[in-house]
Amino acid sequence: MSENVLKVAGLTVAYGGIKAVKGIDLEVNRGELVALIGANGAGKTTTLKAITGTLPPCKVDGTVTYMGASLKGDQSFHLVEKKLAMVPEGRGVFTRMSIQENLMMGAYTRDDKAGIEADIAKWYDVFPRLKERAQQMAGTLSGGEQQMLAMARALMSHPKLLLLDEPSMGLSPIMVDKIFEVIRNVSAEGITILLVEQNAKLALQAAHRGYVMDSGLITMTGNAQDMLVDPRVKAAYLGE
Repeated sequence: MSENVLKVAGLTVAYGGIKAVKGIDLEVNRGELVALIGANGAGKTTTLKAITGTLPPCKVDGTVTYMGASLKGDQSFHLVEKKLAMVPEGRGVFTRMSIQENLMMGAYTRDDKAGIEADIAKWYDVFPRLKERAQQMAGTLSGGEQQMLAMARALMSHPKLLLLDEPSMGLSPIMVDKIFEVIRNVSAEGITILLVEQNAKLALQAAHRGYVMDSGLITMTGNAQDMLVDPRVKAAYLGE
């Protein structure tokens, strides 16, 4: 698993005189599930938005390389064509479209009609609650149902890299378990994932490798299973 899918080098993000991200390096190799953990406000979401070019006006420096090519200057809507998909914090579903229409939007870069229909059927099998509500407006769904839909929609594009931003946020424990089951299954299919998550224990249990971010800096990195038993991680992020 040595081939870089994503490589971030010297990334800084500054809003005026305030540096939210302070020169970080991270990489995600083909087939890996990498967790980026840290306290609220550490700069994790800002990092994902810098990767995808979805930040509000600010000063961004450093390099972001995806599949060996720079993403500098790419507009975010072109990333899906390059097989890079993101499930943003807050889900970002199309609230005035049905579940079915949301899934179709996820596949807008594809033209294999039979494959698209097969994938919709697949995600309805994974998330039966979506199938039951296929024609319901996405904005009327619960938070957990919207998270299911956002993940399924992103996966409809057949991404080579999936970015997940706080997928467990605001969900019930049962729903969190379901979402992480799907994340592990998607990873097992070979899809490369960068997971930003405040629930450090769940994230590291699912991941191959992890990074800890604190106050805009990467303060630790390593094998995820080793990090789970590291006293510093346990004390700061696992409540142990």
